[in-house]
Amino acid sequence: MSHTHTKLSITAAAAAKVIAAARAKAEAMEKPMIIAICDESGALKSYERMDGAPLLSVQIAQDKAYTAISFGMPTHTWHEFIKNDPPLADGIVKTDRLVVFGGGYPIVIDGQVVGGIGVSGGHYTDDMEVAQAGLAALDD
Repeated sequence: MSHTHTKLSITAAAAAKVIAAARAKAEAMEKPMIIAICDESGALKSYERMDGAPLLSVQIAQDKAYTAISFGMPTHTWHEFIKNDPPLADGIVKTDRLVVFGGGYPIVIDGQVVGGIGVSGGHYTDDMEVAQAGLAALDD
């Protein structure tokens, strides 16, 4: 019986590719954003704050990436998950670093969560669009 397991992690090169694609989408939308990539353990791997992006969004983007890898699900799915469960909705939203609105996605390669992307700076629907553009760069 083994006492260890192997975890895969996003590479710096892949993280840079995701950031570049997300930035290009944000630029096309003319919305300055914060784009954060974390590794599979939630540590910040790569990060960009576009000129003019809101200061409050710095931590929110990082927390979205962290939330996404924590349960392996996009941040926007949390609201649906908790909205009709008052004890959970009242309690879990007080959890440090948990974000329950859109803009964070796990980065999944070969069925394993290898990192997360978090985007903040616009309405959460804009953040989601930018994050999805970043993720699409890994399909190339």
